[in-house]
Amino acid sequence: MILDAAGLRARLKRGTPPASSVYGDDDANRQALAVVPASVLVPVVDHAGGLTVLFTLRTPHLRAHSGQVSFPGGRAEPADPTPEATALRETEEEIGLAAARVEVIVRMPEYLTRTGFRVTPVVGLVAPPLALVPDAREVAEVFEVPLAFLLDPANHRRETRELAGRTVAYYVLQYEERRIWGATAGMVVNLYRMLT
Repeated sequence: MILDAAGLRARLKRGTPPASSVYGDDDANRQALAVVPASVLVPVVDHAGGLTVLFTLRTPHLRAHSGQVSFPGGRAEPADPTPEATALRETEEEIGLAAARVEVIVRMPEYLTRTGFRVTPVVGLVAPPLALVPDAREVAEVFEVPLAFLLDPANHRRETRELAGRTVAYYVLQYEERRIWGATAGMVVNLYRMLT
């Protein structure tokens, strides 16, 4: 699927997002476990040559999800009035992208993680140049993936692994040497569902 910025806006704003997210596994305890509110920004960059999505690679020394690919974001703070405010504040703290540079398009359905977070993904459109300043304590690298690649269902692979004595399935998108998996890949699949 090839979209420009106007097409992305139109598709995401034309209707109501799905009521629920697609998850990588069917953990029955997900609703009870996911109690910590958080938000991420799904930053879509409007390059002249086509739309891309910006991701971060977390530093290897972090306590949780170290070395994994993620969207910028994090826990909600009491002073955050909305999930959008959380996503924009956390993005500015992590990669230096000013909130004023982001056109918020839509709030996606919550994504409940197995690790206890109730994550609200927020899709935002950003015009280059980005002039990012990643926080070296949290972000090892910032990179972009073409939106067309992410929206191609042929790239939405399923894999499994053993976790606490049970087999867990999850989504994986492999872009060049980048392995996008777990909750981040699940959110990409949900974006695909919203756009199609």
